[in-house]
Amino acid sequence: MIADLEPYPAMKDSGVEWLGKVPEHWDVIPNRALFTELKERDHPDEQMLSVTITRGVIRQQALLADGSKKDGSNQDKSAYKLVRPGNIAYNKMRAWQGAVGVSGYRGIVSPAYVVQRPRDGADSRYLHYLLRTPAFAKEAERWSYGITSDMWSLRPEHFKMIYGCMPPLPEQAAIVRFLDHADRRIRRYIRAKQKLIKLLQDQKQAIIHRAVTRGLDPNVRLKPSGVEWLGDVPEHWEVRKLGQIAVSFRTGPFGSILHQSDYVEGGTPLINPTHMRRGSIVENPRCSVPPAVAHRLSHYCLDKHDLIFSRRGELGRCALVRDREIGWLCGTGSIRVRVAYRGIVPEYLIQALQVRWVGEYLSLFSVGATMDNLNTGILKGVPVLVPPANEQRHVLDGIAQETRNIARAMADAEREIDLLREYRTRLIADVVTGKLDVREAAVRLPIESEETERQVAADADADTDAEEGAADDLDAVPEEAEA
Repeated sequence: MIADLEPYPAMKDSGVEWLGKVPEHWDVIPNRALFTELKERDHPDEQMLSVTITRGVIRQQALLADGSKKDGSNQDKSAYKLVRPGNIAYNKMRAWQGAVGVSGYRGIVSPAYVVQRPRDGADSRYLHYLLRTPAFAKEAERWSYGITSDMWSLRPEHFKMIYGCMPPLPEQAAIVRFLDHADRRIRRYIRAKQKLIKLLQDQKQAIIHRAVTRGLDPNVRLKPSGVEWLGDVPEHWEVRKLGQIAVSFRTGPFGSILHQSDYVEGGTPLINPTHMRRGSIVENPRCSVPPAVAHRLSHYCLDKHDLIFSRRGELGRCALVRDREIGWLCGTGSIRVRVAYRGIVPEYLIQALQVRWVGEYLSLFSVGATMDNLNTGILKGVPVLVPPANEQRHVLDGIAQETRNIARAMADAEREIDLLREYRTRLIADVVTGKLDVREAAVRLPIESEETERQVAADADADTDAEEGAADDLDAVPEEAEA
């Protein structure tokens, strides 16, 4: 279906740099002719919505579900703006990073957000796809104003000045139909790869668990560990608590110290739970702060071989700081643990702490009325199995050898997912700006049943969580002041 797409037969210069050439029969008009700004307030009992970079408009409840974000909204929500299904909302401070989208829900958003209603002749879903292209984000950046990038704001009067392309309404519907269908197919491919990665990860975890609780010698003499769910362990291994080998514990900065407006792209990275993957740190350029803020947060700096733990959400998620991350910062949702590595190999320790029972232990003793919430006292009590240093290295070599093929298969699957996402982004951009003609392809698409549509919606919610696990939606919890 996608391979058969052709360009439009007649194109014209749009006169707009970010659009380039567009089909000859499409209109090129400013946003002031497409949108009406809405400022309806006094609906404090409506559900809270958030406008995020990675997901567009979502229920804030979904954003807070994993526990890695906190609700920073005001108790008095009378000034919050009403959003109706089909409205477009964007975060003024983050529009240039992609925080814009159509709402599928009725709810309210922070006063710092802008709500726009598409006028007659515009399909809000088409506009959703158009406004979430990387090219539009660059155009939003060009029209945003502020002293530094962390203060850039796309004001409504400047949003109105941006030009966009507008196909005839039936063609907009065809584009939406085609892109929705293509997106569903790509999501299915991604979901299949993610399931494969999960199976491979479980297999790898089983190998690591056996190695760090029993060693590599199947005939080793055992002794009771003193920890009920650990059972017997090698007789010559020590059982220590994390608090006995740690020099210090530090919880990341709270909201009163670190604000959303402090974030920039390309500054000093802050490490939060979503940046920890399989014992390593995955950088997100959007989650960083400028030099002045980094200096203010210098007490939270990371040093080589520090451990960093997730404080909320998926407890047991942790990572080891390596050379590249020295000088980065412990984020709000994390705890930094500085260890005295006498007789302990850092790479062994991070492997030993990633086994499933560590997460189960932390969840059992965690505190929090509605979600797991880890504190340093609980973390200090985590049991750590410590073989002699030479055996630790031997165990690491054994794990590497047994999991080499698994790691290669996981890397291949992750690379394929990245390519699928890049392809989806490019396809959407080419279709909504008229570089590819999908009118005939949309007509040939099968009609989805109501049951299929419901399943697609459920899959999309699940895929969103899985897809963006390594990203951090900085705009998730909105600022409460009108910029």
